[in-house]
Formats: sequence, structure tokens, C-alpha cells
Amino acid sequence: MRLHGFKACMRASRRAKKALAHSLRVRLVAMFVLLAMAMAACFLFGMQSALSVGWRDAAKPLVADYIDKLAADIGSPPSIERAQALTQRLPLSVRISGPQTNWRSHPQDPDYGHGWMDDKRNKTDELRFYERTTADGHRIQFGVSVQAWHDRPRFIGWATLAILLSLTALAYVRVRRMLRPLDDIRAGALRFGQGDFSQKIVVRHFHHPDELGELAHTINTMGSDIHQMLEAKRTLLLAISHELRSPLTRARLNTELLPETAEVQPSREALLRDLALMRDLVTDLLESERLANPHAALYREPVNLAALVHDVVCELQASHAAAPHITVDVQAALPPMALDPTRIRLLVRNLLDNALRHSAGEHAAPQISVQRQPDGCIAITVRDFGPGVAEAQLPNLGQPFYRPDAARTREGGGVGLGLYLCRLVAQAHGGTFAVRNAQPGLEVQVVLPDATV
Repeated sequence: MRLHGFKACMRASRRAKKALAHSLRVRLVAMFVLLAMAMAACFLFGMQSALSVGWRDAAKPLVADYIDKLAADIGSPPSIERAQALTQRLPLSVRISGPQTNWRSHPQDPDYGHGWMDDKRNKTDELRFYERTTADGHRIQFGVSVQAWHDRPRFIGWATLAILLSLTALAYVRVRRMLRPLDDIRAGALRFGQGDFSQKIVVRHFHHPDELGELAHTINTMGSDIHQMLEAKRTLLLAISHELRSPLTRARLNTELLPETAEVQPSREALLRDLALMRDLVTDLLESERLANPHAALYREPVNLAALVHDVVCELQASHAAAPHITVDVQAALPPMALDPTRIRLLVRNLLDNALRHSAGEHAAPQISVQRQPDGCIAITVRDFGPGVAEAQLPNLGQPFYRPDAARTREGGGVGLGLYLCRLVAQAHGGTFAVRNAQPGLEVQVVLPDATV
């Protein structure tokens, strides 16, 4: 039990240290509390020093005269009955010591050896002013009763602590309210980073904003400008892609109508290949813009993923006659899944086409694996045995128009939209896209969430 309590205290201490190190709100409250305590301590010390200067010298004659009167009331020899009556009437403690009488009014109180008005600067051989000696040799000592001041200081201490804690809580609430716009700004920045510009950051006190309100307004303006630039880029890209389709179709038709003579045939086939590449590029651009839209619509239907993978592999093997045979490992008895078959076919084809391009000249063939994970998700893994890429370039794979080797030709490496489309398809289905070096080669894994029919 003690060990469990100690571990809990250690965890709480670590959480407090982490909050103090990383939370601006906690640091501000701690600073306010420390400042308040330092100011209170300085004030009390200064006031105590100011009030204590010379007060004993001013009060001693009055107190000494009153003590003379109290000693006269007790009498000589000292009367215990009078001393008891005196202590019952006044918050005093009396101690009588001598040859005949030894008595204390409050024997339970500790004996501090000096009185409530003792001046430590007095010489030891001088008679203390709170002591009196009677004619018969008895010594009477007066002091303030401890019991009379026992409860009130405790109450004042607890009350002071409660007030301090209350002020700390009020300071925390106030600081949290003042810094609440920071939470709105952080949430808005995260939305803008994810491409969601539909909701702006709330600006509190819009007509009279403070510094945080001005910061939120500035970020809103920046987000609006970025959104306009992205929309302008997307509109321009879509317009160019749509406008290119018609002339490309006409150019392909005119090329196919050329005579198939020995002199024209090589140029005709080269032109048809270039036109096919341009057509695929335009198609990929349009598809990437559709999938990048936050409101992209998927046309889901029951899909036999194993059959789809085998169909794509057969198509690629037919179109890449010189390519190595693709190794297929598909888990048996995969249930039908609610997927967009056109987009999933595009994903599998792009992954395998990328693996085939980078496996050219290698002894090992590319591999594709489709396995059902314990949580019901489907993992599609494609690996090649090529040279791979540098570790620093891995985070950039899957970005539009990114190619690890900028000097590669289009035939050798494409324009950098294949893996980007794969990532968009995976994210549109609610899945994940990951790339890693398999040593040798590159491994791309797409995990699709459980969508069994």
C-alpha cells in the first residue's frame, strides 16, 4: 500500500513538472502565486521592522508600572488565592517561587525562560522588568497565558491558507479565461493545416480585440489568402486538364489515321506513346484533384479484393511482357468489402507499376501481399527489390510531383503522381499509407479499415 502511494505521488510529481515546463497557463499562475507570496512576505517583514523600532522602550514604563500594581495585589507573602483570581480575570500566567511558596498558574504551559516582553539585549545581571521580588524573598514572574492565544492563531493560519488557495484558484480561472483564445487559435491552425478553411478562428471582443484577438484575426486573414490561392490553383489545373482532353483526343485520332507505312510507322508509334502518356497525366491530375477535395465522393460496392488484385496483376503482366513475374500472396477466403472498385484498382495498379519500374534489371520479382489483420483491417503491401531511396526522402514520397531523383526521365520514373494518388485513395477510404526501406528495395503498405459487407 505504501509503495502504491509512493508511486502515485511520483506520477503526480512528474505530471506537475511536465505541466510547469510545457504549460504557459500553469507557469503564469505559479508566477502570480510566487509574486503574491514574495510581496506579502516583504510587506510583513517591513511593517514588523517599522513597528518594532523603539516600541519596547515606549511600552516598558507603562507595563512596569502595571506589573508593580499586580505584584502589590498578590501581596507579601504572596497569596495563591489572589494570584488565582488575577489569572482568572486577566489572560496572564503567574509563577511564584521562594522559600515558602512555589506555585504556577498554568503548569501545562512550557517554560520558555523569558516573558512576553523580554528584551534579549538586556544584561543578564539586570532584573527583568516582568519579574518582581517581595520583601520575604519570593520571586513573582508574569507572562501572557499561552492558552488564551492558542486557538486564534490556528484559526488565523488556516483562514490565511484558505484565502491564499482561493486567490490561487481565482487567478487560475482568470488566466485560463484570458488564454482561452490560444486554444481557439491552435484548433484553427490545425484545421487550416488539414485543408479545412470552412470555419474561421473565433475572435473574442471583435470590435475591441486584445493582442490575442488581433493574432486570431491575422491568422484568419492568412488562412483566407491561402484558401484563395489553393482554389485558384485547383481551378486553373482543372480547367487546363479539361481543355487538354479534346485536343489530345483529336491528335490521337489524327495519328491513328496516318498510313501504316514503313517510313511513317516508327514516328506514328512514338507519337501514340507520347499521346497516351499525356492522356494518363491529364487523367491522374483530374483524379488527384477530385480525391484531394474534402467532399470527395466514393462509389462503394461489394468488392472481391482477391479477384481485383489478380486481374490487375494479369493486366500488368500482359502490358509488361519483359517485366519479371509478380509474386502474389493473397489470404484465402477474404470477405467482400464495401470499397470503390475504380479507386482501389487505381491504387493497386499504381503500386505495382511503381514496383515494376524500380525492379527493372533486378533478379527478384516484385511482391504484393493482401492480408487481413486481427482488428479486421486489410493490409495491402507491395515491395520491390530495387535500390530503394534515402531515408531523408521517405517522408516526401506520396507528395504530388515529388521524385527522389529529379534527373529521372518520365519513362524511368513518371511525374510523381502515382504514389500521391495511392495516398489519396487510402485516405479517402479512411485508411493509412506508409513507405519504408525494405533493404533491399522499397515497401509500400496501405491499410484499409474494416468495411466487410
